[in-house]
Amino acid sequence: MLGTLYLVATPIGNLQDMTFRAVETLKNVDLIACEDTRHTRKLTTHFGISAKLVSYHEHNETTRAEEFGRILLDGKSIAVVSDAGTPAICDPSFAVVQKAIEIGANVVSIPGAVAFVNALIVSGIATDSVFFGGFLPSKSSERSKRLEEVKTISATLCFYETPHRIAKSLADCTKVLGNRKAAVVREITKLHEEVLRGSLEELTKRISENPIKGEIVLIIDRDEEKTCKSEAKNRSTIAERVAEFESEGFDHKNALKKAAKEFGLSKSEAYRIWQSEKK
Repeated sequence: MLGTLYLVATPIGNLQDMTFRAVETLKNVDLIACEDTRHTRKLTTHFGISAKLVSYHEHNETTRAEEFGRILLDGKSIAVVSDAGTPAICDPSFAVVQKAIEIGANVVSIPGAVAFVNALIVSGIATDSVFFGGFLPSKSSERSKRLEEVKTISATLCFYETPHRIAKSLADCTKVLGNRKAAVVREITKLHEEVLRGSLEELTKRISENPIKGEIVLIIDRDEEKTCKSEAKNRSTIAERVAEFESEGFDHKNALKKAAKEFGLSKSEAYRIWQSEKK
């Protein structure tokens, strides 16, 4: 009988976020594959877990995957953990998952913390549609190119970033994406957890003048102007939109102003169209 590969999420800062199921799983597997055995040993010691630890990181991922495949074929179970958070989210484990699937072993997710998800829900930015892009490239030219690729995505953008690059990344984001609403979330679930909210320009200035430390998640709002225009195209007429705003309590002047903005028109253009539609 083939063994089972468990992908076990661990806390991203606060040890109390470890789930009962995660502890139980790690206590019962034959082997725990981890990025840094010294780091994971602190976790296993805290929870009284005695399973053998084996290093599994980006530099030995391919060879380890083959080894783990043979262990699974012997019917033994393996848990994969990252230093923090959920395995495979910007962390190694893809190769061993592929190998497990290839040999027909069972692959089970033991859910828990994911940094960008927790940062997103406290950011105050829309969560209905989300794009996660991992770490932005370290070089400005490559970073700008990547931002151009995601510029038109109609979703909240989420990225990981490092303290020494965040100010430059924010500047590039402003230049490529425009001055969108954003949030910089650092040290989520940890003692010095902090959420900085504002426009990309404001955040660039603030962090350039007062550098920050810790693990960082960057949350960027979608292009509101584009979204408004897209929504407006789905509406029949300027007159109908003005009537909708008026029904919400806006006076005619402000209702027309808001409708003009949604349709990407000047107020005078919107007024002329509104008059022709009313006729």
